[in-house]
Amino acid sequence: MTSVASPRVVNIEDLRLLARRRLPKVVFDYLDGGAEGEVTLRENRRAFDAVTFQPHHAVSVSGVDLRTAVLGSELAFPLLLAPVGYSRLMHPAGERAAAGAAGAAGAAYILSTMSGHKLEEVKAASSGPVWYQLYLIGGRDAAEAAIARARAAGYAALVVTIDTPVAGLRERDVRNGVAELLDGSFGAKLPFLPQLLARPAWLASFLRDGGVPALPNVVAPGQGPMPLVDVTTALARAAVTWEDLRWLRDAWHGPMVVKGVLTGDDACRAVDAGAAAVVVSNHGGRQLDGVPASLRVLPEVVTAVGGQAEVLMDGGIRRGSDIVKAICLGARAVLVGRAYAYGLAAAGEAGVTRALDILRADMERTLKLLGCATISQLDRSFVDTTA
Repeated sequence: MTSVASPRVVNIEDLRLLARRRLPKVVFDYLDGGAEGEVTLRENRRAFDAVTFQPHHAVSVSGVDLRTAVLGSELAFPLLLAPVGYSRLMHPAGERAAAGAAGAAGAAYILSTMSGHKLEEVKAASSGPVWYQLYLIGGRDAAEAAIARARAAGYAALVVTIDTPVAGLRERDVRNGVAELLDGSFGAKLPFLPQLLARPAWLASFLRDGGVPALPNVVAPGQGPMPLVDVTTALARAAVTWEDLRWLRDAWHGPMVVKGVLTGDDACRAVDAGAAAVVVSNHGGRQLDGVPASLRVLPEVVTAVGGQAEVLMDGGIRRGSDIVKAICLGARAVLVGRAYAYGLAAAGEAGVTRALDILRADMERTLKLLGCATISQLDRSFVDTTA
């Protein structure tokens, strides 16, 4: 099998293909798929294709500076690893490997509530800033317990996702029977045996890791970690309201980030509720299908916020040039999810490192070709959005 270090692995799609070869179909489709007809999933990519560059030629750019600051944390380039749930299904090192690779690369990492590793272990694995993404799964007691742990462990920001009042209908997952895979019983996994046996390396690592983990960061006082199989039901009782954001801000005592904003109005409400940053996001096309691509609504949100909070964006990023386009349209930095998760699934921490190296090299080359020496100089003069 091709290694992630191979010179033939030149872009994120190459890592995606390696992940597809290593993972059983049920796990790969969970990572790769979107909601319903996957219209928004495709639109996230098409939106980047519709934005073209306007380079400033005959400019001497011997080197480029990708450094930026997000909520006071210095980053080597404007990238954060987005929260990806169940990462431990993709590779046993899961969130710890992703956080370690992010820190070594000078990027930030955001840990999902749906982590297979304890938040304290993940924070210890990274030398860079780590944020905690919160769902209200398990109720207020469980949320407050997780917040207290994250604060004690040194997490730099709290990310609250507001676009999941229920889980989106991810049709690939329904057809593949993801709920049965996550069930703790052996009998529920019998239908998966042919595809699991067809991926012996993944199966061996899965079994050595003890199978499907519980959620060690969803622990209400007096109870144990929540099993993964219970998450869908629990999520339906965990919708976040604007009033919730206010008590979460007060409980956290630090920068709060609101993720899942798709309109200028919601961005302003988030700022009014105390958000220090908002993330323009449609959940990677995994929640409500048919909403616009994140990149298309980014300028509206930037204008609405008017500098009162930092604006981040995720959705559809596969190349460093995509990141540059988002920065040109007003994003302070971007979140990438699938782009690094493919690397994680392919080769653990080495795969995440390879994904980040690819994206950073893409950015450096793009800035030189644009005639731009620093990230801070990027603006709308470098892009054309008329298409």
